Order: sequence, then C-alpha cells, then structure tokens
Amino acid sequence: MERGRFDRRGWMAVAVLALVLVGAMVVCSMVGVVRFGWGELWQSSIFLNLRAPRVVLAVLVGMGLSVCGAVYQSVFRNALTDPYVLGVSSGASLGAAVAIVLGLEAFRVGVGGCALLTGLLTVAAIYRIASTGNRMHTTTLLLTGVCITFLMSAVISFLMVLRQDKMDSIIFWTMGSFASASWTDVAIVGPVVVAGVLLVLLYCRDLNLLLTGSETAQSLGVEVEKVKRVLLVATTLMVAFCVAACGVIGFVGLVVPHCVRLVVGSDNRRVVPCSIFAGGLFLLVCDTLARTVLMPAELPVGSLTSLAGAPLFIYLLYRNKRRF
Repeated sequence: MERGRFDRRGWMAVAVLALVLVGAMVVCSMVGVVRFGWGELWQSSIFLNLRAPRVVLAVLVGMGLSVCGAVYQSVFRNALTDPYVLGVSSGASLGAAVAIVLGLEAFRVGVGGCALLTGLLTVAAIYRIASTGNRMHTTTLLLTGVCITFLMSAVISFLMVLRQDKMDSIIFWTMGSFASASWTDVAIVGPVVVAGVLLVLLYCRDLNLLLTGSETAQSLGVEVEKVKRVLLVATTLMVAFCVAACGVIGFVGLVVPHCVRLVVGSDNRRVVPCSIFAGGLFLLVCDTLARTVLMPAELPVGSLTSLAGAPLFIYLLYRNKRRF
C-alpha cells in the first residue's frame, strides 16, 4: 500500500470500525441492572433518559480524546503525548474540586461549569507563558504544562486534606464517570467534538508534514505556527468540554491513536479517521464494564480504561518493538 494514500484498505478499516461501534452501542444499551429486549428499548424511560445519553456521551468523549491524542502526538512529535499534557485536566480538576468543596454539586452545571472555566483559563495561561510573539515553542509549552499540572495537583491535595468529608467525591470525579450523563451533556459536548474532529480531518496532511519537523514542513508550504495554533485551540476546547462533562478519563488519548498507528501505519489520513471510531468503541466498552462488573455498584471508568488499555498497549509495543 502506497504511503500517504488513504486507499480501499483504509476506507475498509474505517467502515468496519464504524459498523462495530454501532453494533456495540446497541448491545451496550441493553446491558445493565435493568435488561431490555430489542422491542422494549424505545418504550423504556430508563433507556431513553438514562442509558441512551450515557452511551452516546461515552462515544463522543472517546472520539474526542482519541483524536486529540493523535493530534498532540503529531504536533509534539512524541508518541507518548496525551491530551492532558497541557494542563487541561489539572485545571479542570481544580475547578471541580473547588466546586465540590463549596457545595455546588446540587446545581446542574455547578461542578462541570467550574471545571470547564478553570480548564480553559489554565490552558490560556500556559499558552501565554509559552508564546513569544506569534510563535509557540512546543518544548516550553510541554514543560509549562507539566509544571502547572504538579502545581494544580498540590492544591487539590491541600483541598482534600482540608475537607476530608469531600475527599471521596473529588477522587471519584478525577477518575471519571458517566453516571450523571444526560441529553443536556450530549447537546453541549456533541457540537464541540464533531466540529473539532471535522477540523482535524481537514488538517491531516499538515499533521503528516509536521512529523518531518517545523522547518521541513514550512519549506513544503505549511503555515506551521498557524496550523499549530488552530489545532491546539480546537483540541483544547474538545478536551475541556469532555473533562467538564465526565471528569478525567486517562489513557484513551494515549493508547487508542498509538495502537491504531501500530496497526494502520503513521499516516494521519488513516490514523485520525480510525481513531475516531476506535476511541468511541474503546471508551464505550470500558464504561459498560464499569457499570456492570460490580452491579449494582459502579466503578470509575478511568480505572477501567487504564486497566484495559495498559496491558494492550504494552503488548502492542512488545510485538512491534522492532519498528522503533
């Protein structure tokens, strides 16, 4: 297969993943404490108001995080970069922790709204620190993100020590959950993720050229700083909205695009479309397991994504280590 060309095999892989995802959404909708048959789905308020929005939101968040991971790994030219490296999750976690401590959980958008606001403010501050004029230095951006993450984590730990009665709620939020998913969350997150994913698809060729280095990409006609700025802003918005809706869910943005890359190659014209559906499928399955393994209790979905993703990631790395 010619490198850089999205041919019949590429389309077939995307089509298969899309069909599997649709089938998984139907099956996962039937599984839970209350089980449904096919004919009962559309007549049940539990399905329409609780399970269906949860399934759709899990798919949207999985799509968003995996595509953001693919973008970050190309922009920073590092396969171990994930969507949270710029401090979105730490900023959002701090906002959520403050909201929980202040008792804003009773309000529908109290915790999520605070998380979204502080996540965006944190990344805006990081961009400001790492930018010189119209240029963004990726190394400075990464280092600043790491430092801010440690700072925010320290403040969150301090809050948990001060308010130990709220510790469980803060910890559960930072491990991610779709337990409170609603159609309102879908309506808020959906347009942002769909618009962001479509934008990234338009820049797949530029992402390929960025992998060769900024100078080479510039010589080949890529407006490097503009492309980086557009993609980082778009992906930051996607990550911020996803985290605000369901908390911090680790490993999706790292493991999914990297595993896809090991299977279909490094061309982002294949990696990004496949990551869309693979990410949605991965997070949907993990969330279904999180709510069914210990029924009627529920596990944080972030613990399942790490537990399921890490061994698979290690296996694929071992099997393909000669490529590196």
